[in-house]
Amino acid sequence: MKDIARDLGISPMAVSKALRGHLDISKDTRERVLKRAAELSYRVDSVARSLVTGQTFLVGLVVPDLMQSFFAEIASAIAGTLAPAGYHVVISHTGENAAEEIANIDLLVSRKVDGLIIASAQTDDRVLRELKTPYVLIDRAIAGLNANCVSAPNEEIGFLATEHLIQQGCRRIAHLKGTHLSTGTERWQGYLRALKEYRLKIREEYVIDAGHDDAAGETAMQRLLASSPRPDGVFCFNDPVAVGAMRVIQESGLSIPRDLALIGVANMHYSDVLSVPLSTVDQDTMAMGRQAAQMLLSRMTTKKPPARRKILITPRLIIRDSSRRKRHPN
Repeated sequence: MKDIARDLGISPMAVSKALRGHLDISKDTRERVLKRAAELSYRVDSVARSLVTGQTFLVGLVVPDLMQSFFAEIASAIAGTLAPAGYHVVISHTGENAAEEIANIDLLVSRKVDGLIIASAQTDDRVLRELKTPYVLIDRAIAGLNANCVSAPNEEIGFLATEHLIQQGCRRIAHLKGTHLSTGTERWQGYLRALKEYRLKIREEYVIDAGHDDAAGETAMQRLLASSPRPDGVFCFNDPVAVGAMRVIQESGLSIPRDLALIGVANMHYSDVLSVPLSTVDQDTMAMGRQAAQMLLSRMTTKKPPARRKILITPRLIIRDSSRRKRHPN
């Protein structure tokens, strides 16, 4: 860095900031520094830098599933927000396993990450309560834990999706329920609230645990089709569950949405290109990722940590062919 500073006639501190992408260094200076660094085959010694600064400029992202575009989009937004501040993201995949999540967090902390963003599979606050590394929860809240969190109002999502099916003329509405985490529980509560407000019958046999993936959606839908009378609308925990349910409905010779109207949650990229485009509730994953990254940056870069906050991203109903049907009498 001293060689580059001497060659370009700037300070070593300016070189350091340019190499780390600090915003208070001009674009021209940064480009000159990077060009000269490449000519000298310079590579930042991150271990040495962390010993001097006490920072690794690494952020750990702990997510349950990278096969879903939902978490992939969140990861992209987080990386894009943190990069200008010189931070890099290390992604850890837990497979919705609470024990695996703990092991991954321990590993990331041992590698001295400066902060963590966690989509947690924990059901209580014991694990994260004592965590000293700055962190932000994303998508899922944990009951009883006073933590920074960016998520969506999941009860409102459940209400919004169920109300839409009611407004499309459905009167026997089922719910393929998510996991026991906050997202699944709160969406189910929103479903129940909508049925009560519209004075529709709540049938226990119409609520079936369906997990979070398409295989579980298939199994749950097979059980649901055995119900009598058969439901005429289904609110699915998320889009993958809805895709699995859709497959079973079509294989059974039933029509979507004439026989069964269907809606999911997440607005994943494939939702609009299915054989029957899927209605869904969009959670604005990019905004969720950006907000979580900005919240963590504030937590990591200030001497006095700001007050803990919970940010809720406003959901948006996306109506497609899977639920669009003609009204009919009650």
